[in-house]
Amino acid sequence: MNKNSTSLESDDFDEYPEISATDLDGAIHRRNFVEVPQKQSINLMLDADIIAWFKKKSGDVDFQALINAALRDVISHSS
Repeated sequence: MNKNSTSLESDDFDEYPEISATDLDGAIHRRNFVEVPQKQSINLMLDADIIAWFKKKSGDVDFQALINAALRDVISHSS
């Protein structure tokens, strides 16, 4: 605990206020200091061989991120 602490008890986390869901709702989502849109969850039916290909191709990377990147590539080339 440092001299500026307002906590009566000392632990490793006493300097950080709790973050609520309301705090996160107002957050600006950024990647490499560039604002990025929030992700939206959907249900999407894809053929099993398509999913298998993306999972194999992605390796350690999240295969859903690879699908998202592929879709962004298609959009950028079709404009």
